[in-house]
Amino acid sequence: MSTFLFRVGRFSYRRRWVVIVAWLVMLITAAAAGLTLAKPFESTVTIPGTEAQRTLDALAERFPSSRQHATGTIVVQAPKGKTVTTAAVHQVVDGVVGKARDVEGVTTVTAPSTSGGSVSADDTIGVITLGFKAKSNAEVSTTTRTALEEIADHAREEGVTAELGGAAAPKASGEHPAGQTIGILATLLILVLVFRSLRAAVIPFATAMVSVGLGLLLLLTASHFVTLQGTSMTLASMLGLAVGVDYALFIMSRHQKQVRSGVDPADSAGLAVGKAGSAVVFAGATVVVALAALTVVNIPFLTVMGLAAAATVVIAVLVALTLVPAVLGLLGHRIASSRLPFLRSSSKRRTKPTTLGMRWARVATRLRVPVLLLSLAGLGALAVPAASLQLGLTQSQGEALRAQRLIDEGFGPGYSSTLVVLVEGSPGTAVPAAEQLTTKIRALADVGSVSAPQPDGAKDAAVVTVTPDSGPDDARTKQLLSGIRQARGSVERATNTKIGVTGTTAVSIDVSDKLSGALPVYCAIVLGLAVMLLAIVFRSIAVPLKAAVGFLLSMAATLGFVVGIFQWGWLASLLGTETTGPVISFVPILLVGVLFGLAMDYEIFLVSRMREEYTHGRPAAEAMQHGFAKGSKVVTAAALIMVSVFAGTAVAGSGSTTGIGLGLAAGVLFDAFVVRMAMVPAMMAFLGDGAWWMPRFLRRILPDVDVEGERLTHRFAAAHSHGTQQPAGQSATSGEPVR
Repeated sequence: MSTFLFRVGRFSYRRRWVVIVAWLVMLITAAAAGLTLAKPFESTVTIPGTEAQRTLDALAERFPSSRQHATGTIVVQAPKGKTVTTAAVHQVVDGVVGKARDVEGVTTVTAPSTSGGSVSADDTIGVITLGFKAKSNAEVSTTTRTALEEIADHAREEGVTAELGGAAAPKASGEHPAGQTIGILATLLILVLVFRSLRAAVIPFATAMVSVGLGLLLLLTASHFVTLQGTSMTLASMLGLAVGVDYALFIMSRHQKQVRSGVDPADSAGLAVGKAGSAVVFAGATVVVALAALTVVNIPFLTVMGLAAAATVVIAVLVALTLVPAVLGLLGHRIASSRLPFLRSSSKRRTKPTTLGMRWARVATRLRVPVLLLSLAGLGALAVPAASLQLGLTQSQGEALRAQRLIDEGFGPGYSSTLVVLVEGSPGTAVPAAEQLTTKIRALADVGSVSAPQPDGAKDAAVVTVTPDSGPDDARTKQLLSGIRQARGSVERATNTKIGVTGTTAVSIDVSDKLSGALPVYCAIVLGLAVMLLAIVFRSIAVPLKAAVGFLLSMAATLGFVVGIFQWGWLASLLGTETTGPVISFVPILLVGVLFGLAMDYEIFLVSRMREEYTHGRPAAEAMQHGFAKGSKVVTAAALIMVSVFAGTAVAGSGSTTGIGLGLAAGVLFDAFVVRMAMVPAMMAFLGDGAWWMPRFLRRILPDVDVEGERLTHRFAAAHSHGTQQPAGQSATSGEPVR
């Protein structure tokens, strides 16, 4: 592979304009297709096949009026000492109801009613229910939301508290450019410090933007044919930018060192792509495997999200192997210098071997047991909160959170966690079965109220509404849902009916349970695939197993950190978190997929340098130290770039984007700086030659991919030796000796 990639890199360098124009043509074509075929993204999360979703679909068929449309609320609270039935307050509330009916996009408005259960027991809080033309909350227009906000503002001016909830609430402020700008500036600063050249630092960022741009345009095109979540775009852009910069960084750092040491730039580009590019290919493959493996959990929106991100990573790898050397061809020898005096002098000093990485590698060798124990203790402490991980679908913020708090104050938390029971049978069995089940439900714990059965027009189906005493995220509500599903069995058998439970709370619980059950299976699959891939790359048994165990440790610490932030309220004042609550259900499994791929990236980039030194004949301990000294600076820079991108996205986004960004930033910190920078050298020193042992039968079976480029090194050295006897000015590789 390294020989093939050498040719690719050198061709791209020499035929730079052909390669650059080819990528531009692809961008223009993708832009035309994407902007023409793009469709709106889906905002709701559903998992076909769960009981709650099946029952919800059946409910829409039996009761057409219940077909899913966006709903919202305006929660009003009377001034202190008054009630919503007080004449002055009642007049204001009636005005809100009347004005809301005139808002474009609003189809139904239901005024607060004591008999309807939408006025609190003390008459101080009322709920105005709104129905919208839009089918989902995300489709409710900004114009409609703004008009409703103006109505609420007018009520506040009259002394009545009014808060908007559900689809009526203002959309999250969305992107905050300051966070993204800080992330980009931090990335550029790190690249300048690595390359000691401003023009060289711009290249990885520019080529990564090509990867992201092409990936997002292809996703827009794909949205015409498949349903995409808005989070798919965020994940693809975030991951594409991070790996795009990192992959270019690994290739360019080797190229720059080689040019500074006197290697011809064209040959250097080929060597950099042949050696570092081999690691990039396998590192990218691990990320793609981890993301594509989301398909096996059989959850449609996660499958699409994973494949979308995987496609962007594939593009980033191709850009690093072709476009990066092509752009390097525009710089030529200038890649080794800088026009800025302080960077120029610093780059000259950088030609001397650095000793910081070597010193730490020697410390890790001498103190390998304490380093391992301290790392385990630190990661273990951070992982403690993960034991209390709770999953949910949404987290209210801003005005929606204030509306929810008013509802909880006036009606109790169960008001927002209603369960809907659908009984399907015949005209003579549906209602009696519903009545029998109602009696059983009233005997269960945590039941606030149970409505009388409501039959459909044909009287072969009936609906019962159950209001718990506890909130939607409370464990008691989940127990009540389980209790209803257990109690229905005897009723179904006795009446020959079919009974299902649905509602927003039931859907959320079922989705969370499905994702929780899929997580261990997914982890086992990606770990197994990665161990096999790393065994091929390093021709070792211990290195892949060590990498997998290290990832499990860093992942446990990451989940603990996420739980600490969102459930326990760590850093709440710093992050501006208004409330604690469950972690959004799909965040953990996405974190596992992305972080696993990135962890294996760092493992490959770092350990491949150790392997390269070992194959050159150094003893195991010395090979680890020299390989770590050469690879640690670039891996550290790559990790800091990842953290900058992910943290910037977390600050810039909201909702699930914040959770994903913070989790990825923390996960990269834990994995890169604790596992790879501390535990890997300590464990490699502990294993010695055993790190590179593999049974003979496996050595014969597994292909030798030569990721360290050993064969390329020998062939290039032989070609260079032959080239020194050629006429002056003729390239050592002009005769194409590298095959």
